[in-house]
Amino acid sequence: MYREIQAKTLLSTVKGDDPIFGMKYNLNLYRGCEHQCIYCDSRSLCYGIENFRDVLVKINAIELLMKELASKKEKGTVGFGSMSDPYTPAELKYGLTRQALGVLARRGFPAHLNTKSVLIERDLSLLVEVNRVHCSVCFSITTTDDGLARKVEPGAPSSSARFQAMRRLAEAGIHVGVSMMPILPFLEDSPENIRAIAEQTAAHGGTFIIPWFGMSLRDRQREYFYEQLDRLFPGLRERYSARYGDRYQASAPNAKKLADVFQEACQDFHLDTRVKRYQPAQQMPLW
Repeated sequence: MYREIQAKTLLSTVKGDDPIFGMKYNLNLYRGCEHQCIYCDSRSLCYGIENFRDVLVKINAIELLMKELASKKEKGTVGFGSMSDPYTPAELKYGLTRQALGVLARRGFPAHLNTKSVLIERDLSLLVEVNRVHCSVCFSITTTDDGLARKVEPGAPSSSARFQAMRRLAEAGIHVGVSMMPILPFLEDSPENIRAIAEQTAAHGGTFIIPWFGMSLRDRQREYFYEQLDRLFPGLRERYSARYGDRYQASAPNAKKLADVFQEACQDFHLDTRVKRYQPAQQMPLW
């Protein structure tokens, strides 16, 4: 279900330096997400989304974006997708992400996008325009097993389809890589999975991977996740409860070993662990 809302503001400024994604500003054109990943942290009470199956559409977002960009004294990377994927099916109807990219291209602002969707290929020509300044795309992929991905990310395209989309963007010169988070304990935390993701990233033109060997677990997020574990992986909930209790951080039991495997894979496949940052053009001295 889509609900159209009027947003009061759109862009938020990232506090301090963002050493991983290099974002200066952040925006969310939608709230809620149709991908319905069973682990999504955005279900947590602190984000104030009452029904996560409803997608709230900021119908005045483009007007706000043009107004707020005009007031920015400093150009910096605008990030898409921290709270809601910019390419869920709602984008097919409303096209807010496509319009926003057009605004950034005209204004000369760089962009970074996080997504699980192959719909991003629709906007390849716009991404190329934005990339005249700077554009990077991070595909969220936590397993190379399409069957497992279908269970934990039921509304998203398969992992293999995401890798194919990554290749097409890379061939067009877009800086692409993987957000390998969260790695779900007892489901995705095998050395073989970590190395396979690294291998497939490099094979499809990716140049970086951002890892997290674990997940968050808090209030409504935990409740929903455990319900889905009971449905999809009977008996696994008890292992989570016994190990993590009410803790927010749920690191993989073998996180240290996974980190070592990951570092070795990054060396083998020449992958970085951060996104290439936007570098403002330096003005030549007038003499």
